[in-house]
Amino acid sequence: MRRTPAALSCAIALVLPTAWPAWPATRPEPRLLGLSITVPTSASLGSAAPGGVITGHLGAVTVDDTGVVAAWTTTVTATNFTTGAGAPAQTIGKGSVSYWSGPATAKTGLGTATPGQATAAQAQSLSASRTAFSLANGTLVTSVTWNPTLIVAVPASAVGGGYTGTVTHSVA
Repeated sequence: MRRTPAALSCAIALVLPTAWPAWPATRPEPRLLGLSITVPTSASLGSAAPGGVITGHLGAVTVDDTGVVAAWTTTVTATNFTTGAGAPAQTIGKGSVSYWSGPATAKTGLGTATPGQATAAQAQSLSASRTAFSLANGTLVTSVTWNPTLIVAVPASAVGGGYTGTVTHSVA
């Protein structure tokens, strides 16, 4: 069967975890300090032909600090995005996925909220953990919301299909 590159598309959908990751016993768990994070449970980023680029918003990410934490940092990580059995042609490596936090879309309380990547030009590959947002000199009650963007470079060798991956935000 002959396939033409223009006939293939790669749809990207994410499953975003809502559970807290394991926390080291040597540090207080963020929720005990009044920190919480809310993320979308899924996002559909769209589609592109192999060799193309998909750009889409994940949806609102919000960190609430209702405790005594004057500073926090949110990090973001990702898994590879796969379709089918996840063979090489069915995988978009996390290094091909870039993250751009953008500016805060909402903020309450005092403190300096700083995006990890304020502009699209500062987007970073998710080949490693990245800082998504941070707060310094916060008051007892703060909240910061942003709507991050993912930029997915679809490999030219990718096969058509619905690709899924996980993007995880953590706050400490």
